[in-house]
Amino acid sequence: MPAFLTIVLLTSALLSGQAAAAPGRIQPDPLLMFPQRQATTDWATVLRDRAAKTEARARSSAQNPLPYKEKEPPGTTGANDSLAKAEHIAGFGTQRAKNPKVRLTGDLKPDTSIPTLPPAAEPSDAFGQASETGVGTVRRSVRTNGTIGDGPYGSAGDGTGDFDFYRVSAGATPVTFSARTLTPTGDLDTLLALFDKDGLWTINDNVGGSTDSAISFTIPPGREFFLVVASGPFGLPSDPTKPGTGGGVRTEGPYELTIASGPSEDLDYYSFDLRAGDVLGASLAGGGTRLAVYDPAGREVFGSSQDATSIFSTASPMPGGGNAVVDFVAPREGRYRLGVEAGENAYDVKLEAFRPGTETAPRGSVHTIFLDFDGARVNTSIYGTGGGIRDLSPLSSFLPRWGLNARDERALTDAIIATVKENLERDLVAKGTNPKFALRVLNSRDHADPWGQSNVSRVVVGGTTAESGILTIGIAQSIDAGNFGKEETALVLLDEISSPSGSVWSLNTYFGPGSDKIAFVGRAVGNITSHEAGHMSGSWHTDLTNTVPGIMDPGGNPAVMFAVGPDGRGGTADDPDLDLVEEGISPSEGFTGIEDTLNRSAWAFVRGTGSA
Repeated sequence: MPAFLTIVLLTSALLSGQAAAAPGRIQPDPLLMFPQRQATTDWATVLRDRAAKTEARARSSAQNPLPYKEKEPPGTTGANDSLAKAEHIAGFGTQRAKNPKVRLTGDLKPDTSIPTLPPAAEPSDAFGQASETGVGTVRRSVRTNGTIGDGPYGSAGDGTGDFDFYRVSAGATPVTFSARTLTPTGDLDTLLALFDKDGLWTINDNVGGSTDSAISFTIPPGREFFLVVASGPFGLPSDPTKPGTGGGVRTEGPYELTIASGPSEDLDYYSFDLRAGDVLGASLAGGGTRLAVYDPAGREVFGSSQDATSIFSTASPMPGGGNAVVDFVAPREGRYRLGVEAGENAYDVKLEAFRPGTETAPRGSVHTIFLDFDGARVNTSIYGTGGGIRDLSPLSSFLPRWGLNARDERALTDAIIATVKENLERDLVAKGTNPKFALRVLNSRDHADPWGQSNVSRVVVGGTTAESGILTIGIAQSIDAGNFGKEETALVLLDEISSPSGSVWSLNTYFGPGSDKIAFVGRAVGNITSHEAGHMSGSWHTDLTNTVPGIMDPGGNPAVMFAVGPDGRGGTADDPDLDLVEEGISPSEGFTGIEDTLNRSAWAFVRGTGSA
């Protein structure tokens, strides 16, 4: 099995939404964690948490936005359908004479080229009964319709719950597709989920404040996936390979389904000027379903058909609550473009730009990341529903598990600190993207604890999954483009990576003749620490499946994050230097484009100027 296909089938209770989290168990969003632990995720809890946070963000609206209406008449195409023809919004920007907020309205002509398939024949309640769509192989998009409740397992049948499965696949190249339901009549609250033979990949219950659903995903080459339309809230079969394994009837009724893997007939592009360091956010509502940001060279730098702003910092002013949300940090001054690339009929975009959060702090302020090796008390409720005050054990208690002793502690902490500083200080300075870059990395061994002060974030290096209640190695409090939440906490838990040799997640597995244990453990822990700091400074996960290794790669191939060289042993001369890099954003999490993770962190750590 490829390293990135680590997800396994979830339990019956979990998938049907009936499971409660284990006592004291926290259910944080997998997007915040390293490694991704979707196989242990209570998705019902996560989706409830996402929905509550997204609704709160959607209620916030920009004050006095600049109105801009698309010039292309509704029902027509060709006027602004390419980057070269983008309509320019002259009054938008963060300069003093411009408005940093725009209310953009437009219209997408319905795509008459998309074929309509008849409703799938019942039963269609498992992988083997899935309706063939041809998306990804013989056609780029389809429309169809169906009814939840009309099969042998609905309320008129055995009552276990009706599901409609559809097959989507990729040939020799990856296929990025989006799927969306509409329920103009009836009481159905749809849920969309995507499976393959190894388990559940993504799920959406409500989108854009409605009871409709939408997901976006990139299928790897040669893979077959199954899209299921189910009824919410949180109802899925316990075994998607067997019909009649639902957890009972929820809502029922008709739905319309569109699956699209290519551009719409009508595309709308807009251009605007950004300054270096501008933090851009846009949220799309109404009939539009996909947004994409392009840099001055025409590269896609962030594409989305989902709203993941529930994991933004609560201090972030970025817009959210729509069908699709994008965020981006401009590396340089120039003319950027925003595309509305899927959907039909009228749409509404909140387009907003901000200066980084630390730049607007008091003049001369420097952001501090505090590495806490001494153990800490953490309120773990910040990582999702549940949790509470937890005491985490110190780094020193894990030394014997790596064959180290108390005399090795200073050298090990030196190695961890050096790795973090190299990733978050020296590399950022060397790139020279931000001339006002100012970050201070302190640690509990050499400095007084500054936690609780302004502009201080911390990474607690220590503790176990049992102590924290979180089944992960690392977790960040948020993904925060612009670093508006400047006082956040991340965890790097040490029990799994210090477990006995044999597990791919244990550092002990990679020890061998000639291994420098202190150097290897220090670099591995330092890289995980940098990964979580990277989230808090605005970076999403990057693509684990390409040939570019990076600090923000997600779980799936631990040897990448541990920087194990070609010889398969850690702590030897061929171990690579893992960095924040520019590479593709993780397609398995529903995004597209090239993400410059080093740039995002560089502008997250700006010396305070006191400017608004």
